Amino acid sequence: MADVKFGLRVPSFPVDGSSGEAFVEQIMGFVGRLEDHFDSAWVSDHFVPWASFESVTTPTLEGYTTICYLAGVFPKLTFGNIVLCNSYRNPALLAKMGATLQLLSGGRFVLGIGAGWKEDEYLAYGYEFPPPAVRIKQLEEGVQIIKMMWTRGEATFEGRYFKVRGARCYPKPDPRPPLMIGGGGERLTLRVVARHADWWNLANVTPQTYKHKLEVLEEHCSRVERDPSEIVKTLGSMVAIAEKEDEAWRMAERSPFIGKGTEENYIIGSPESVTDRLVEYVKLGVEHFILRFLDFPSVKGALLFGKEVIPALHEAFQ
Repeated sequence: MADVKFGLRVPSFPVDGSSGEAFVEQIMGFVGRLEDHFDSAWVSDHFVPWASFESVTTPTLEGYTTICYLAGVFPKLTFGNIVLCNSYRNPALLAKMGATLQLLSGGRFVLGIGAGWKEDEYLAYGYEFPPPAVRIKQLEEGVQIIKMMWTRGEATFEGRYFKVRGARCYPKPDPRPPLMIGGGGERLTLRVVARHADWWNLANVTPQTYKHKLEVLEEHCSRVERDPSEIVKTLGSMVAIAEKEDEAWRMAERSPFIGKGTEENYIIGSPESVTDRLVEYVKLGVEHFILRFLDFPSVKGALLFGKEVIPALHEAFQ
């Protein structure tokens, strides 16, 4: 059994009406208190809050800039985005940005990327919002360019959506950052994962759904003659954890992030029940959890998780 890793989902917008300055203090204190318990930290990629219950005027941090800053402050953690929108940055430029962060951070960067989904954000910022199939084809072209930029002396690519001619990226990232693709679309997205991803992220699903999606991914891997064990499996999830089971469920019920009737998609409960739930995912092959704790900006839940759940899970798979 692979050594399981744990990542913190660092919010990109406040949930308590804080100003931008106060919110920065929140996340710095949050990560600072928890860096000794977790392996990685992750920030989403949106220009306004992705949550519909938050005002578009809520202070929101740009995701890539944020991880660059955090990587400089917290040297124990690996950093990534969950996940960057392929449409928002030219892939050759993104490859250069990623190579630079990999160098500056001493090899602590994972490039998480996906096809994008938030139509109103696209249109507000002047991006075209094509149909899903087109966005996924654009994603596939983008990741091919990124990998070429990182591994070849110069990159030339003539795609339908992106073109680069003799593009160079020096110094080459060493080691090459893992490329994590997020999504669970069975016909197109998981095919791109099978062809190109080093890591795969699926978010907010039950163990049963994760198992099904993994089986579909394995089918795509078989078609392209790839060993699915080469792909690191990750799970993103919301977590409501408290000493007592009923306290955790009350937290989940109060949270606007968890819709009524969707609780089974998330991780909720006491340390014992949370550990039991994570064991289910690990048995399916999950190797890295990326977790958003619903009591943020408090660190109580994440500390409880770090002190009780992580050791218990490691002990379960010794």
